[in-house]
Amino acid sequence: MNRPKTGVRRLAKYGRRVAVTIGASALAGCVQIETPDKPIEINLNINIRQEVVYRLDGDAKKLIEQNSEIF
Repeated sequence: MNRPKTGVRRLAKYGRRVAVTIGASALAGCVQIETPDKPIEINLNINIRQEVVYRLDGDAKKLIEQNSEIF
């Protein structure tokens, strides 16, 4: 059963909202943002390695071995 809220409950709920709002606004004034003196350096040590794997038919492999100077 929903009972209508009494004036005291409404006042308490309103008071909590006001207290939270005042507390949040007080904390918001404490934040300071400053730019750094030096540029921000991001060092990414990334090694990229590519491997190519191929298989040759027996005849093609013999042909390459016989004519190695052209490859």
